Amino acid sequence: MTQQIPSTEPELAGVRNFRDVGGLPTVDGRRVRHGVLFRSGHLAHATDEDAAFLSGLGLHTIFDFRNAADQKLEGPDVELPGVRNVNLPLSDPADGSEFWKMVRDGEIDQLRVILGDGKAAGRMIASYRSIIKERTAEHARVLHSLAEDSVPALMHCAAGKDRAGLSIAVTLLALGVEREAILADYLESNAKHRRYRVRRSATSAEAYSPEVMELLSPLFDARAEYLTAAVETIEETWGGVDAYLEKGLGLSPETRERLRDRLLD
Repeated sequence: MTQQIPSTEPELAGVRNFRDVGGLPTVDGRRVRHGVLFRSGHLAHATDEDAAFLSGLGLHTIFDFRNAADQKLEGPDVELPGVRNVNLPLSDPADGSEFWKMVRDGEIDQLRVILGDGKAAGRMIASYRSIIKERTAEHARVLHSLAEDSVPALMHCAAGKDRAGLSIAVTLLALGVEREAILADYLESNAKHRRYRVRRSATSAEAYSPEVMELLSPLFDARAEYLTAAVETIEETWGGVDAYLEKGLGLSPETRERLRDRLLD
């Protein structure tokens, strides 16, 4: 019996962007069940109180979509007794490592070159498109696991916005959740108390100047255009969500129905 958590969102001291995805409506009048699907940023800095709260959710599986470089930077997740941890990197640690080093360490002139004139947003859109096209095995594993035995489940990456956001969106598409509700949940990551804390090692006075923060903002925002690009990639590559789920992710109608039975009221 999964725990019915209260609708008021908990204040977690060391975990950003935590929320229950329950309550979102499907196109056929059902709703995502409360207490079975959660999302957040990484759990590496969870306090003892945070860990106690998370342990009380009765989680079966935590899906961690961070890569080795993320884990080295932030640390491993706290261990929760009896919870299975599955690490499924959705990005390669070598992909963009120099870019992210520049984000952390670069001076303003360097940031203007790599992020200005729409380059930062363009990079995010390209990243979303490539994760959809290239990480079908990982998304297939998540959905098949959820359909079998892995709920209640928590999905997270570093900020809980991009890789976890895409995985949650793919799951919600498989459940038949309304597109507007999927987008609204995704955009919740923009709330001030949810956002990933930008960490820069540059020590100059302008390290966190308004111009620097404006240049960085496309990397740390959840923007509708990013998720739209992911859905467009599904349409362009497979011809639609149903074909993507069946051909791209190998999700049979029977498995999809089991998934819906596990996660929907």
